[in-house]
Amino acid sequence: MPPTPQQVLETTFGYHAFRGEQQAVVERVMAGGDAIVLMPTGGGKSLCYQIPAMLRPGVGIVVSPLIALMQDQVDALRQAGVRAACLNSTLDAETARQVTRQAEAGELDLLYMAPERLLQAHTLDWLEHRVPLALFAIDEAHCVSQWGHDFRPEYLQLAVLGERFGGVPRIALTATAAPVTQAEIAQRLLMEDAQKFLASFDRPNIRYRVGQHGDARKALLGFIRSDHDKQSGIVYCMTRKKVEQTAAFLSGQGVNALAYHAGMAGEDREANARLFQRSDDTVMCATVAFGMGIDKPDVRFVAHMNLPRSVEAYYQETGRAGRDGLPAQAWMHFGLSDVIQLRQWVEQTDASEAHKRAERSRLDALLAYCEAVTCRRQLLLDYFGEALEEPCGNCDTCLNPPDTWDATEAAQKALSAVYRTGQRFGVTYLVDVLHGKDSERAEGLGHTSLNVWGAGSDVGQAAWRSVFRQLLAKGLLVADEHGGLRMTPACKPVLTGAQRLELHKDVVAKSGGTKVKKAKKALPGNVDEGLFEALKSLRRDLAEDQGVPAYVIFHDATLAEMAAHKPTDLQAFAEISGVGASKLDKYGEDFVREIANHEEEFAGS
Repeated sequence: MPPTPQQVLETTFGYHAFRGEQQAVVERVMAGGDAIVLMPTGGGKSLCYQIPAMLRPGVGIVVSPLIALMQDQVDALRQAGVRAACLNSTLDAETARQVTRQAEAGELDLLYMAPERLLQAHTLDWLEHRVPLALFAIDEAHCVSQWGHDFRPEYLQLAVLGERFGGVPRIALTATAAPVTQAEIAQRLLMEDAQKFLASFDRPNIRYRVGQHGDARKALLGFIRSDHDKQSGIVYCMTRKKVEQTAAFLSGQGVNALAYHAGMAGEDREANARLFQRSDDTVMCATVAFGMGIDKPDVRFVAHMNLPRSVEAYYQETGRAGRDGLPAQAWMHFGLSDVIQLRQWVEQTDASEAHKRAERSRLDALLAYCEAVTCRRQLLLDYFGEALEEPCGNCDTCLNPPDTWDATEAAQKALSAVYRTGQRFGVTYLVDVLHGKDSERAEGLGHTSLNVWGAGSDVGQAAWRSVFRQLLAKGLLVADEHGGLRMTPACKPVLTGAQRLELHKDVVAKSGGTKVKKAKKALPGNVDEGLFEALKSLRRDLAEDQGVPAYVIFHDATLAEMAAHKPTDLQAFAEISGVGASKLDKYGEDFVREIANHEEEFAGS
């Protein structure tokens, strides 16, 4: 009798119970039905197709958008004893022939391919006529959305799988899809009849923090040193130049930092990606080119040095932190120039007016999140159609509620300055006007005689920039292509006094960004930290011997459980979550010996 999904979960992957909707999804696909699965990063999406692929006759074909990380996924599965391979352009001809023979003979459980490879006519013919198929898994299915942040045109063509392989179940998976994107996935992949499985988007182990620019790089350095010294993290920057500058700055301050962007030589970029994947103390400074498919569970923080493009992009990128379920942080600093730049980007695109409206709506939602004075997690989840009844208690606005002030009069002065000067000047000049700062330019333009000249001299420059930033964020002002500000109809109630405007005060710490309580420890209190570090060292040695990332041996969460329960025989070691039969056989004796040695040394000290 073949094993059950529960038995595969335990013996192969070392987990004792399914989480959330996993079991229901597995049962649906096992029965031959189609499924659309939305689960947060780290929520266990992969098991939803891996277990059915192992149990159904034939090979499970996994469509994955990034070739660079397929091998790591395959390595992790092979460590667990799963028959897995990838088929892509990095393989030499003989290896590719061997993989195709294994697939034809039914000797693989899972075969990973990029959509470009899968959609080639000869590949589709090969799959249809020569390969027994268990299922198709379409990972990162939000790439099908033409209005999304990670659109891949090849994904639109994946509808052919439903047309050509009608009897083969399909499962589309993503961690990022607002309701409109969920509908697009079903429509464009011809999966309207698929059963939807929507898990919570909440990542309670992630602490969300957003601040405004003082010196952003110094704030980032303070944050890393205070909360994440010698830990793995990702720093996202808007431009290639800023990536290189940030990496150089951090490296100069003793942080093990690397750069990654599309302008680098391919071999350098990939070498840095491999170093990041295989180390546990490297900070990767990157553009969003370092994006989908990052399958590294021990990333302890994701930092944004600029505003991301949308809430979806932000959620997707921050979701790369804390995939192992241990505490992690999402840290962002942004400034007035970011708001102006994104507003300009929306207006200057050649897209249709309908597309621009959708982008404006996305940007408004992002700015509302960034300027929030209430629980950030509630706002984030609300965007994805999920309600969180109580404030989370694990974001900066919960831990350190921001001060607000009645900014109606200040806003009226700022808006009047925009109007009286002709709605064509940028923030720096407008602040000079409000401060009454003499200049030949102001004199020549006749602005020194305006009633707004010097009307805001009692308010500091940084505070005025904060006012203008928040007026832009709220849509009362917009910026033209040169950075000049003009008013929108939304500002009329504020100007007339019909609407009171409350803004928050920017609070920027000397280092670390916005002041907030120190992050939770990454390890539970019952973990022997000395033993945990010894186990990490053993894991690192084993991984280096095999040329694989350390986390494919065991996740940090599994090591933490070992360091808490301290199993000193194989039977007890097998009870640790994440220890399946294959890993028990490969590594059980080494880890049990390390634990016993540590206990003996500790007892004798």
